[in-house]
Amino acid sequence: MVALPLLLQCLLAGSVAAVLAYLLLPRQRPTRKEPHGVGTVLSAAGNVPAQGGDADADVLIVGAGVAGAALAYTLGKDGRRVRVIERDLAQPDRIVGELLQPGGYLKLVELGLEDCVEEIDAQRVHGYALFKDGRNTKVAYPLESFDSDVAGRSFHHGRFIQRLREKAASLPNVRLEQGTVTSLIDDNGTVKGATYKKKDGEESKAYAPLTIVCDGCFSNLRKGLCSAKVDVPSCFVGLVLENCQLPHPNHGHVILADPSPILFYPISSTEVRCLVDVPGQKVPSIAKGEMASYLKTAVAPQLPEELRCSFIDAVDKGDIRSMPNRSMPASPYPTPGALLMGDAFNMRHPLTGGGMTVALSDVVVLNNLLKPLRDLNDASSLCKYLESFYTLRKPVASTINTLAGALYKVFCASPDQAMKEMRQACFDYLSLGGVFSNGPVALLSGLNPRPLSLVTHFFAVAIYGVGRLMVPFPSPKRIWISIRLIMGASNIIFPIIIAEGVRQMFLPATIPAYYRAPPVN
Repeated sequence: MVALPLLLQCLLAGSVAAVLAYLLLPRQRPTRKEPHGVGTVLSAAGNVPAQGGDADADVLIVGAGVAGAALAYTLGKDGRRVRVIERDLAQPDRIVGELLQPGGYLKLVELGLEDCVEEIDAQRVHGYALFKDGRNTKVAYPLESFDSDVAGRSFHHGRFIQRLREKAASLPNVRLEQGTVTSLIDDNGTVKGATYKKKDGEESKAYAPLTIVCDGCFSNLRKGLCSAKVDVPSCFVGLVLENCQLPHPNHGHVILADPSPILFYPISSTEVRCLVDVPGQKVPSIAKGEMASYLKTAVAPQLPEELRCSFIDAVDKGDIRSMPNRSMPASPYPTPGALLMGDAFNMRHPLTGGGMTVALSDVVVLNNLLKPLRDLNDASSLCKYLESFYTLRKPVASTINTLAGALYKVFCASPDQAMKEMRQACFDYLSLGGVFSNGPVALLSGLNPRPLSLVTHFFAVAIYGVGRLMVPFPSPKRIWISIRLIMGASNIIFPIIIAEGVRQMFLPATIPAYYRAPPVN
């Protein structure tokens, strides 16, 4: 046992050295596609108003979800004329976007939107409970240094969105309109606005010096603005359990099941959301009853006894829904007159519930960049300046993205003995409490989204797994499993980090755009 701390230090030092080696690797900046290559996304400019006061608004926002509605309120509060075009202003009904991490709540407070989680029967969330092979452990958010109102919040997604929209529409200089944006208006490589169909089907155009596209995960506009490499690792199958008492009230519950995790969390005072992860892009047919059979025979037996009956009742009720889980790194084409945000721009596996935290953090970053600018009409200068947005957002967004992708892969069951050991090590590591749980949970919750801390804890879990294998003595088989465990951990996290951008994530100050000053009006 004396040799274990030395082994820990050596392996951790090797891991950090590997990361530092990657930090200096240059990344090729994506170049924007020419307008003629973006298909139906960009349309010809037609009669474009002259730059200046002829535009309909200072900022045009496509989409009024979390990012769009929060941004509309924030910019409108700063006195800008904001026009928002949303495909459907009715209350959304989705099975994801229901858990706001404490870090996301702090961003709401910073934006003056914290009252949007009031009067919607939102539930406070104080941490997580993990279940594996009949054992369970509880990990709390490290909230000791924050005000008493700071915690996670879980709710019906649609209720939260409507509160954000109402808050934005309460400002006289913010205009919300229902319509389907079909294309962006392009004038020699500069976006001048958008073409859209009104609710009655009439086609119209909206112009603004800056168009911000945040039309969600199904965006039909992102192709011309970013490299849209969307991965679909799994699907969530959603159920609502009524009058169900969770084993640990006010906590999210993660069941490390086979083949992949199952989530439970409250979304109102009487309802609990269950999300069953099904790997791959196809799920058993809901209409044919295959899904109900799968949930009863394969999933229900793996659940804690306290949840099993309520789960089966929800299956029998028949309101079963599914949604693909998407992952997409942020790879923008800097485009004069346009900017991407939200799920249209960047997605991660929803296992950790980090999407809204990233979106709200991005709103804060963008608002701080735009604050010193009163004139947005110099599109080329503004575009060059706003490249700093893509850099400044990286440490927070990439930490949450990387953790989501890595944790999902660790939490999935695997026939590989090394990955089984990694999964068990993660559960046992978090069960240790103290710094061992506070660090990872602070990352997951968005309270301390530091990339180096993420890498340190991830490899600390791997090294902890190696330590377990070396006790009571290191047989050749155990040594070989240990080597494969470290290699497996590296193969999980490093590709995600590389996709996110190593320099942008760990050394954003080395990116020239980091130092961009506002253009002189």
